[in-house]
Parts: sequence; structure tokens; C-alpha cells
Amino acid sequence: QVQLVESGGGSAQAGGSLRLSCAASGVTCSASCLGWFRQAPGKEREEVAVINRGAYTRYADSVKGRFTISTDNAKNTLYLQMTSLKPEDTAMYYCAAYRPPMGCGGRPDYWGQGTQVTVSS
Repeated sequence: QVQLVESGGGSAQAGGSLRLSCAASGVTCSASCLGWFRQAPGKEREEVAVINRGAYTRYADSVKGRFTISTDNAKNTLYLQMTSLKPEDTAMYYCAAYRPPMGCGGRPDYWGQGTQVTVSS
């Protein structure tokens, strides 16, 4: 059974930083595609960043140069380091995983419960 448990959300001022963590079980970070998605009130859920087998990464244009996705294979944990935060980054952030050996396309197969990020100006 796959479980994804996010932590690290909270409040920050514009220009600040936060790091999100996602502890994974039932899926191996080094052998899977994992990602972060977010959903703001009244908007559709969108992909923020994905990482495939701990190597290939892809970012939404809105976060390029500000967010970094990474994995710690020893801890089987996914991270999202967020810097230069903007009010428009405010959303519920979800950790997600794709069933191996699928890549990072389409809708993920597994989701965490989400963690709220709020950025004030």
C-alpha cells in the first residue's frame, strides 16, 4: 500500500522560503516518478515539479529558478525547497507518485493529503 505524507507547509512572507517534505512508503523514490502539485482556491490543480528516478526534473514555468525538487533515497523522502516565495504561490500542495515503471506523464496514481502554504505580501 502506497502512503505519501507531506509536512513542512505553513506561512511565510513574500521573498521567504519554506521546505516541504513527503515521506513515502510502498513506492521507492529512486525507482519512481514523484512530484509536487498545488491547488489554489477556485483554480485547478497544477503540476509544480516532478522528479523521475531521482534524476530527471521538470518545473512549471512559474516556479523555475525559485523551487527545487529533490529526493533523499536513504530516507525515501521527497522534498520541495521553495525560495523567493510570492503571494501567488499560496495553495494546498500535494505530493504525488506515479506507478512504476510509468514516467511522469498524465495523472499520478497516488496522492498525499496535502499541506497548506500561505504567502503574505
